[in-house]
Amino acid sequence: MPKIVDLNSLANGAVAERINMELQKILENINDPNTDPKKARKLTVSLTIKGDENRDLATVTVQAKSTFAPAKDVETIIVMDYDSKGQVTGKELKSGVKGQTFFDEEGVYEDTGEKIIDFRKQNQN
Repeated sequence: MPKIVDLNSLANGAVAERINMELQKILENINDPNTDPKKARKLTVSLTIKGDENRDLATVTVQAKSTFAPAKDVETIIVMDYDSKGQVTGKELKSGVKGQTFFDEEGVYEDTGEKIIDFRKQNQN
């Protein structure tokens, strides 16, 4: 079968350039630690060809498109309660267990991460 076009030189090399640009984006998506490296990515090259009225010329439109793996899901827990007006509200659980306080070098915190005031220190001032 005779070669009709050379994809490396088609549209003055723009087709090969577009493929390489999309391939670069795919490699960056694989390298992103927020994505699953084993999920498939896709590079699609589309050639749309339209003839003219005389049927002696054809216009070729080339499109290169990537499909990436989505970012991994991020999960957290919301502690639900009611506010003073009886409306449902919520805050992110920071301690790991509902109702459990936790501490670090900065102080003691409620399960939602809000700092608990140490009244003993206030009385010393």
